[in-house]
Amino acid sequence: MKNFITLEGSEGVGKSTQIRLLKEYCETNGIPAVFTREPGGSKIAEDIRKIILNPDNKEMSDVCEAFLYAAARIQHLQDIVEPALKEGKIVFCDRYIDSSYAYQGFGRELGYDFVKQLNSLAIGQYMPQYTIFLDLSPQEAFARKGGADKDDRLEQQGNEFFDKVYNGYKHVARAESERFITIRPLGSKFDTHKQIVKALKEKGVF
Repeated sequence: MKNFITLEGSEGVGKSTQIRLLKEYCETNGIPAVFTREPGGSKIAEDIRKIILNPDNKEMSDVCEAFLYAAARIQHLQDIVEPALKEGKIVFCDRYIDSSYAYQGFGRELGYDFVKQLNSLAIGQYMPQYTIFLDLSPQEAFARKGGADKDDRLEQQGNEFFDKVYNGYKHVARAESERFITIRPLGSKFDTHKQIVKALKEKGVF
């Protein structure tokens, strides 16, 4: 979907920071854009997010988790993404379909095909035009972040889980290389921001 840009990566790679810097860039340059996140972005989707991430919900099944992400995605698309794109705005989203591929398909071992089939019902035509993948291993990312968040159920899953997630991202990035913009965020946050802006200019987004 033209002008639908997503940011992906392991926990702690700096997606939220890069979303903030992109927002500042768009505001400074008069670029009409909407910035949102998944799961969440709108009221009902944010309520679903709280259920998913609640550390007390340890008994949640992997399939239930996958369906909850898809349900939040449907509501988010309806409330935020679709209206903004129809207004001609660029939509930047912190996580989207590739998170489900990586976390549920590979991390939870539900399978890429299962997650793709489930989410085909949720997203319809709304595949991202480009996906910016901040490529850091979980070990590098958590070191930069300062460790896992104790109030986030997913961040408490352990190294083996996040290694599977990272490998899942790498798999999807290879399989859909025309959509993926892979960036190694090894310098400062401003260095990474410059790389992202340069790549989006080259793709004709800016």
